[in-house]
Order: sequence, then C-alpha cells, then structure tokens
Amino acid sequence: MNDPAVDEQTRLSRQENSGDAAAGDRLARYSPWIGLVARLVLGGVFLLAGFSKIFTPLASARSVQAYQIFPFEVAAAIGYALPVVEIALGLLIVFGLFTRWTALLGTVIMVIFIIGIASAWARGLTIDCGCFGDGGFVEPGKTKYPQDIARDLVFVAAGSWLLWRPVTALSLDAWLSRRAG
Repeated sequence: MNDPAVDEQTRLSRQENSGDAAAGDRLARYSPWIGLVARLVLGGVFLLAGFSKIFTPLASARSVQAYQIFPFEVAAAIGYALPVVEIALGLLIVFGLFTRWTALLGTVIMVIFIIGIASAWARGLTIDCGCFGDGGFVEPGKTKYPQDIARDLVFVAAGSWLLWRPVTALSLDAWLSRRAG
C-alpha cells in the first residue's frame, strides 16, 4: 500500500529538486554576465581611484599618512605606489585577465581599506578616506566612515563573486582559453 504522506514527501522532494535544477540553470546562464558587471564595478572603482590620485602623488601619500598606522616613510611609499597598483589592477580586472587572481588581490585590498577606515573611526580620527583623491584631516562631523565601509563592502561582494565564478562574459581569459583550446 502507498502511504499518502510518503507520496506527498516524494512529490515535494522532486518538485524542490527540479526547482534547484532550474535555479542552477539560470545561475549558469546568467553567471558570466553577472561576472562581467562585477568585473566592471570592481575594476572600474580601482581605475577611478587610481586615476584620481596618479597626478597628485603627494596628496595620495598624505592620505595614507593621515591614517597614522604606518611609519611616516612607509605610509609615503604606500601612498606613492597605490595609484599605480590601483590602475594596473583595475585594467586587469576590467579586461578579465587573470580574473580569479586579480579579484583575490582586489578583494584583499578592499578588506584592508575597510580595516583602515574602521581603525580610523575607532581611534576617533577625523579624516577623509582619500579613496578618490585628496584625503587627510577633515572637521569633526564631516567623516563618512559608515558610508565608506558600506561602499567598500559592495566591492568586496563583487570581488567575492569573481572568486567564486571567475568565468565571465567578454573577458580576455575566455578569449585566450578559446584560442588555446
């Protein structure tokens, strides 16, 4: 004899599994395009940040020094190097070259930025993050730490997507893979 409860459970399980398969199909279909958007967002922000600082390296160095985390000379070196790193990383991510590795580096950098902002906030510093140009000290009440952290978490999410699903639409990785294969 058939147990109606078991039959209903079997029917629900099949329905759930077919829903999982359909969701998996949708994910597989849209994943490369979601990845493209993630690449453009993460890479674009690195390009914007890098180009906003590349022509004012002294201001970039002062922005890093304002966090009061590193010795003066180390902070200056980071400030001078950061725009170049951001531009190079942004280009690699936007063009989809070494996507998983560049997404990893970009995500790690964003986490470091979040830690730096949270540290400045916790220590009561009143600074602008310096993310897109001149940073440094600002008047009390003019800081935007929660917004800066929330913004950077969006970029961490984009980088995390690319770590999980590095195969994206319109990428040099895919083009090189097709040529080699």
